[in-house]
Amino acid sequence: MGGAPKRCRCWAYLAITYFNEKARPFVEPLAQEVKASLVLPLDVRIEGQVETVFERITRECGRIDCLLHSIAFAPRDDLYGRVVDCSKAGFLTAMDVSCWSFIRMAHLAEPLMHDGGAIFTMTYYGSMRVVEHYNMMGPVKAALEAFVRYLAAELGPKKIRVHAISSGPLKTRGASRIEEFDALVDKAQAKAPARSLGSIDGVGRAVAFLATDYAKPTTGDTLYIDGGYHVMG
Repeated sequence: MGGAPKRCRCWAYLAITYFNEKARPFVEPLAQEVKASLVLPLDVRIEGQVETVFERITRECGRIDCLLHSIAFAPRDDLYGRVVDCSKAGFLTAMDVSCWSFIRMAHLAEPLMHDGGAIFTMTYYGSMRVVEHYNMMGPVKAALEAFVRYLAAELGPKKIRVHAISSGPLKTRGASRIEEFDALVDKAQAKAPARSLGSIDGVGRAVAFLATDYAKPTTGDTLYIDGGYHVMG
């Protein structure tokens, strides 16, 4: 999240969230490197915590120019099992954390995007093709991409753009929960036309471009940053 500050002389006001105390040591070094003004806990399953984060940003900054939603979760048993066997509780949890939180954040960000803005969320190729071991998260990501299109249509008149970012399989802490992830990376890299799936930095640069005025004519899209892997049959 970022915006022009009221009481800060830095070029941007950055707010970064972390999931819990276990995740905090992995997030704080990045926050320090980019000189984030706020580093706040955010577990979207805790009632009222999303609202608390936005209230803090409203008090200290008063506006948001860009919002990045990078949150997804499915219970282990449901993630590792067949989609047809998933539990109702697991399905609802995955949709709540991965999709409802995105809608809720967009709702809270809308009144703070006074001059328009950009909202991003993270998706994956498994939303449109069956990817082995991705299981229930594939349909959940498909729903997330549909929400991106609908929110883009609804928020467009206020000059708020909405995009889904679909990177190739990258080695992140979250990806480590996927079974046989290293094999998935090797297979995708060998198949991608560029023979490379890109990098976390590369994804960040592409998202940064979409947040600029140069990308104002685009909204509602899923941007693939995967070395062309998604175009292969």
